[in-house]
Amino acid sequence: MRSDAPDSVDRGQYPDAVTPWEQETWREDALAWAERGLAAHGLRETGPRKVRLRPWSVLVRLSVAGNDTVWFKANSPAGAFEAGLTEALARWVPGHVLRPLAVDAGRGWSLLPDGGTLFRDALDSAAPTAIDPRAWEEPLRQYAGMQRALAPYAEEIERIGVPGARTVALPETFDRLVGTNTALEPGDRRALDELRPRFVGWCEELAGVGIADTLDHSDLHDGQLFAPEPGRFTFFDWGDAAVAHPFGSFLVPALAARDRFGPEALPRLRDAYLEQWTGDGSTSAELRCALSLAWRLGAIGRACSWGRLFPGASGAVGGTGDAESARWLLKLFTEPPL
Repeated sequence: MRSDAPDSVDRGQYPDAVTPWEQETWREDALAWAERGLAAHGLRETGPRKVRLRPWSVLVRLSVAGNDTVWFKANSPAGAFEAGLTEALARWVPGHVLRPLAVDAGRGWSLLPDGGTLFRDALDSAAPTAIDPRAWEEPLRQYAGMQRALAPYAEEIERIGVPGARTVALPETFDRLVGTNTALEPGDRRALDELRPRFVGWCEELAGVGIADTLDHSDLHDGQLFAPEPGRFTFFDWGDAAVAHPFGSFLVPALAARDRFGPEALPRLRDAYLEQWTGDGSTSAELRCALSLAWRLGAIGRACSWGRLFPGASGAVGGTGDAESARWLLKLFTEPPL
C-alpha cells in the first residue's frame, strides 16, 4: 500500500513555473492513468512520490512493490510527441531506448521503467585515476548507429509530430527564430542578420555531403543516457528531438565532454562518432568537415527547443524561453570552430 507521506516536489531553478500539476483535476486524472498502467503490468505503487516540475515537463517518480521505480512523464503540448516517439523507437531500435509500460500519445503521457545507472553518475562515481574522456566514445558510436538505423523512418517520425529541422530548411528556421525572439539585443540581432548569408552557405555545404536527415536528440548530455551494464547504453528524454542532420547531435555531448575533460578530448570523440558514417562514399576529411559545420548548426536545434514550454511557463525561464533561445543562437558565431 502506498505511504500517506506527502509527495515531495522539486521545482529546481524554476520556483514559479506554471505546469498542469497545480490543477487538481489534471493531477488526479494523470495519477489514475498511471495507476491503471501499473496494474496492467501487475505492479502496485508503494511509498511516497517524488515530483519534478519544469516549465517543459512533469515527472513523477513512483515507487512500486519490489523496490522498483517507474516514472510518469507529461510533456508540454509542444513536446507531447515524445510519448508516441518513445513507443515507436522501442519497436524500431529495441535495446537502445526505454520500452514504455504505457503511452497516451494524445496527451503526451508516458509511463516508463527505470533505466538503471545514469551515465553521468557512472562518470561521477569513477575513481579519479579512472576518469577518461574515452568513456564517451562507445556511447557516441552506439548513438550514431541508432541514428543511421532510424534514417528510413524520418518521414514517419515527422508524422508522429516530431518537428522537422531538415538541413535545407534551416535558413527558414533561422529567420523565424531571429525574427520572433524578444530577448536579442539590437547589436546581436544585427550580427545574426549579417551572419545569414554565411549560415545559408553552411547549410548548402552540409546538405551537399549527402548524409540523410534523421532523428536528432538535440540535448544528448551525460544525464540523457543510462549505462545499465558495461558497454551498453540506453538513450532517453526525447522532448527536444527533431528530424535534422544527424551530426548536429554531436554539439551537446561534445560540449559536456569538453567541460569535463578539456578540448583535447574532442578529436577522439569526433572520430568515434564518425565511425558509423564511413563506407557510404564520403571520405574521412569530408565527414570531419561536415561535422564541423553541424557543430555550429546544431545550435539551431537547441534554440528551437526552448519554445516547448507549458502555456504560461515562459516567465519562469530567465524572463522568457527567448533568453535561452537567444543564448544558443549567439553560439552560431561565438562558439570556436571544432
